[in-house]
Amino acid sequence: MKTATVADLRNDFATLSKWIHEGEAITITKRGRPFAILAPARRRKTLPSVNRMARLHKIFPGGPIATDSRAVVDYDRGDR
Repeated sequence: MKTATVADLRNDFATLSKWIHEGEAITITKRGRPFAILAPARRRKTLPSVNRMARLHKIFPGGPIATDSRAVVDYDRGDR
């Protein structure tokens, strides 16, 4: 683990940022004592992409309904 002072953090952040980007954790010291640890953030898992058309075909195997939406809403409300 690399070490840097608070002054290094303030005055040479570009170098420290490069170290963190490369995966290195850095101990920050203040007056010679460890003060904090800067480490790279954990990477998120990427979720697989969703095939929306396959989901629609699974939910509606016959395809889209052949009536207008007003009739469907009326039917759902019990107006029919």
